Amino acid sequence: MRKLILSILGLGLLANGLYMLLAPAAWYPAVPGVDATGPFNPHFVRDIGAAYIVAAGGLLATARWAQAWPAAIAGSSFLLLHALVHVFDALQGRVSVDHLINDALLVLAPALVALALSWPRQAAPAGRHG
Repeated sequence: MRKLILSILGLGLLANGLYMLLAPAAWYPAVPGVDATGPFNPHFVRDIGAAYIVAAGGLLATARWAQAWPAAIAGSSFLLLHALVHVFDALQGRVSVDHLINDALLVLAPALVALALSWPRQAAPAGRHG
């Protein structure tokens, strides 16, 4: 189940990042609440899209190869920091509470799930060989 969730998150992040990178003007109005964060800036949207693609790569690599977990931690850390920026903006009154509820589902929850699933799983203790 862990690999499946990492794969689904990774593919979703990859799709979003590619959309941001390749069609920022179409992405901007398509995502609920984004236009409340400030004026459209295609360079900035592409920068964040690139970060999403890197985060996706870390999650997808870890879904395939467990030893790639450091890449997933790095990507998930970006996602969490990005989510915390959204929370901070809401606490500062820069966006509405309704916006924060939307962000909780689309930004914060995926970041927390990705980070939780990125940590390496502990191997069972090796038995003593006689």
